[in-house]
Amino acid sequence: MKIGIDTFACDGGKSGVGMYLTQLLKRIPPSSQAYCELFGWAYDRFAYSEVAPDFEFIPQCSVNGRTANSLWHLYRYPEFAVKRNYDTCFFPAAHRRPPYKSPCPTIGVVHDMVAYWGNARTRAHLGALLRVILPNSLRRMDRIIAVSEWVKQELVEGAHVKENRIEVIPNGIDHSTFYPRQRNEESVLLIQPFSFRRPYVLCVSRIDHPIKNHIRLIKAFGIFKEMTKFPHRLVLAGGDSNNADKVKKAAEASPWRADIFFTGHFPNKSLPELYAGADFVVVPSMYEGFGMGVLEAMACGVPALCARAASLPETADHAALYFDPLNIEDMADRMVTISTNREMYNECRRLGLERAKVYSWDSCVERTLLVIYETAGK
Repeated sequence: MKIGIDTFACDGGKSGVGMYLTQLLKRIPPSSQAYCELFGWAYDRFAYSEVAPDFEFIPQCSVNGRTANSLWHLYRYPEFAVKRNYDTCFFPAAHRRPPYKSPCPTIGVVHDMVAYWGNARTRAHLGALLRVILPNSLRRMDRIIAVSEWVKQELVEGAHVKENRIEVIPNGIDHSTFYPRQRNEESVLLIQPFSFRRPYVLCVSRIDHPIKNHIRLIKAFGIFKEMTKFPHRLVLAGGDSNNADKVKKAAEASPWRADIFFTGHFPNKSLPELYAGADFVVVPSMYEGFGMGVLEAMACGVPALCARAASLPETADHAALYFDPLNIEDMADRMVTISTNREMYNECRRLGLERAKVYSWDSCVERTLLVIYETAGK
């Protein structure tokens, strides 16, 4: 059995989708019956060589850009799949780069349906081509893996995918990397290439307005500072994305701008230390297909405050404090509560650690491979 794995739109392993693919590749067991082959951008040739040293990488689509790559999946992929003689193809970012038709069975992972979130103005950056072809392409796939029940419901209601072709397999967490660390009393935390003055409030997310809701978080942080007079800083860890300039202008306009720190893209290997050093983590997103940030925080033993939106209540369950993402005062109130009520802080931490145990990459990969092998055998 020969399995093709599409690495396009997985950002060289650096994004959430990229981390998903990395965790999958490092856990695919050697098999005499199944041979896996990667294909994607030429510049990603070595992005997965450490986690998948025995997998051949076939560079494709010489023209860079989202539109060119979408067209490659529409028109060139079928010929490529025939040429490589694949028995099945796996698309870890099917919500970004789905094939329209395929000569072999296909399995796609849908991490979110953000292409249909909000109004036309907020969706503009996702591209008209994606919005036009995505539902039809997803309906043509043999199996779809949704990372949450929320995404599954969106697939059924929004893309009209048949429910019996969707398998819900939540993402996992690497408990050997994300775990509680001893909290020392140092006022400055050194995490290369940065130093962070403690205490700090943390938000880990790409800077993407309005969907990630950073501007309301910045305003809520200002209310929190005014109410408590605490010395906390707000650390926004994530690379610039759509309308990042608007978020930075909001931070610059804040009376507390000296206490707001943008890290840019933060190295994945240092994220656990960053989480562990935070007083608490805020996930203010208007939309998340799964919400890795809240899971990573809980696994590190750090209380999480979440927007009551999309899949976040499903992922965190009863282990987080929730707020209305449209209500700045509500968000600020939860920040004050978690920083002043020690009993609530400890209970949220305990429940978070328990909730994080539910998720594992081993289970996720085992179930995913089963779907792939079953589909290939059709």
